[in-house]
Amino acid sequence: MQALNTLFDMGGIQHILRFFHTFASLIWIGHLYYLNFVQGGYMNDLDAAGKSTAQQKLFPRAFWWFRYGALWTMIIGIILLLMEGGQQGANFQWSSYWVNILTGGLMGMVMGTNVWMVIWPTQRDVIANAVNVAAGKPANTTLAPRMARAALASRTNVLLSIPMLFFMLSARHWMYGVENLAPYWIASLLVIGGIEANVFKGKMGPMTTVKGVLTCGFILLVVFILMIGLLI
Repeated sequence: MQALNTLFDMGGIQHILRFFHTFASLIWIGHLYYLNFVQGGYMNDLDAAGKSTAQQKLFPRAFWWFRYGALWTMIIGIILLLMEGGQQGANFQWSSYWVNILTGGLMGMVMGTNVWMVIWPTQRDVIANAVNVAAGKPANTTLAPRMARAALASRTNVLLSIPMLFFMLSARHWMYGVENLAPYWIASLLVIGGIEANVFKGKMGPMTTVKGVLTCGFILLVVFILMIGLLI
């Protein structure tokens, strides 16, 4: 009975929320990697009829799980962060836990925004276009530049996911002293902001290939680790 009581006290509720946060994030990031590492290459090998079938039948299912995994990961993550902050008080922002979790959280929020504001609106129109063309209606000729931007946003999410996962998992395990946060947060916002600006103004560059985007992701992780070591 004691085990049940502790499961539903404040600590237990946070544990349950962390479970669902992790569950949703596995669905989200799992689909992110599937779309980039598996489905993207497979679609390139299909003929026009195969692509149309995939867009009509596969895309709606895959992108449903993808976008709602992202949504619930963000919602539960924000709730957990607010709960933790309320318990820790004013000193919370001066802890390594705060630095790690907020670094990962900022990247996650950018990724989630890309899902709902860039990737899904484009894919929704791709699905509608495939249905319309199959029914004999004219193709949507405005999709090509939007699809390129959505592909870049998806690759950017893969790039950010590597340091994001590292810092989320580091929250309670990588401890260090915190003296001066301003330089780190300024540098972090500039780096993350620059990466996100590339989605709208830049090019794919080395992220064109799976190897390239993974390499860039681990380089970005090293950059953030060095920023913490040198600026905090």
